[in-house]
Amino acid sequence: METLQDLIDLPWMRTVLGVLALLALAWLAGQLVRRLLLRVLRGITRRTAWQWDDALFGRNTFLWLARMVPAWVIQYGIVLVPGVPAGAERLIGSLMTALLVLLVAMAISTALSALEDIYRETPRGQQRSIKGLVQLVKLGLFVVAALIIIAAITGQHVGLLLSGLGAMSAVLMLIFKDTILGFVAGVQLSSNDMLRVGDWIEMPQLHADGDVIDIALHTVKVRNWDKTITSIPSWRLISDSYKNWRGMQETGGRRIKRALYIDAASVHFLDEAALRRLSPLRLLADYLPSKERDVAQWNQAHDAAAEVPANRRRLTNLGTFRAYVQAYLDGHPQIHHELSCMVRQLASGPQGIPLELYCFTSTVDWADYEGIQADIFDHLFALLPEFGLALYQQPSGQDMRALAASESRADRRFASAVGV
Repeated sequence: METLQDLIDLPWMRTVLGVLALLALAWLAGQLVRRLLLRVLRGITRRTAWQWDDALFGRNTFLWLARMVPAWVIQYGIVLVPGVPAGAERLIGSLMTALLVLLVAMAISTALSALEDIYRETPRGQQRSIKGLVQLVKLGLFVVAALIIIAAITGQHVGLLLSGLGAMSAVLMLIFKDTILGFVAGVQLSSNDMLRVGDWIEMPQLHADGDVIDIALHTVKVRNWDKTITSIPSWRLISDSYKNWRGMQETGGRRIKRALYIDAASVHFLDEAALRRLSPLRLLADYLPSKERDVAQWNQAHDAAAEVPANRRRLTNLGTFRAYVQAYLDGHPQIHHELSCMVRQLASGPQGIPLELYCFTSTVDWADYEGIQADIFDHLFALLPEFGLALYQQPSGQDMRALAASESRADRRFASAVGV
């Protein structure tokens, strides 16, 4: 017993026991705060209708604050430990101060993240992201925290450190070049409402074609339609061009701009038999009688000249078909009738006569849009023979084989006829 008492009475042993007791007290204080205080706060946040407290708890802001308690206990309790040198006390105090600054910075950082979460749930937050701004504030926060920590550990004044940073401004601008460019780009994108989360953008030079899922300080993430992710530097959205489809989505109509290529050899005037065949078509019920009256009146007014067939006005199968398509689109229930809707004939070329449909669907959904477009052209493809028209199509291998086979049969018949 005397030996144990003598050991305890030794100065260094008292110091060791005091340090162990201080560490145990710091650990116990930390556990009590984490288990009791945080549990109480969790119960309070669940009972309130506020969103900010749930966001702070979800981001562990209170947990980072609770971790400050052990550091406080050590910082203020080290002076009570017997036998600790003054230099060691100052060093431990400085280290605990630096740790407290770091914990406060982490708590503020998580609070900013909670603020961003709350903002993202608002209608405006679903359109405009503040993630880049929050990241910039966090960057400034940790830079300030780093300066305070260095000053606390080294004992230097913060102003002296800042003067040294001023001399290194050129190096810092080089290091934070992307951050500065990203911040400027983010401000322009946000202030001019050029980009929102959820926008569909196309940027072929960077292989981006899909929805914007994240707007951060340095990058904008785009989920492409093949489910890959493209990360675009924020400043590229200012310096380079890209297409934003938000206007189409807000308008509520998606454009159809596709042509039927008519074989020029199939275009001809309509004779009486063709007119009788087309008259029962419902969509031509107004067009044909009106055009026939106009043509008849013109021909009567130019009776002498109209005796020559080339001088008479006559309806063509292509013009009648164009009128049919226009009437078909005007009455289609899935075409947006408040936007442009026309059927126009473009300049003819090596692939025939382009008859282009220019209209908008009443939906912007991709699958529905493709279905509506396909149904319209399926109907028109099948209806072309009714007007005596044919699509232009380059000869295929099957056409070549059929032609060769017909020529071979013709040669055999000729040879048989002449007795060769």
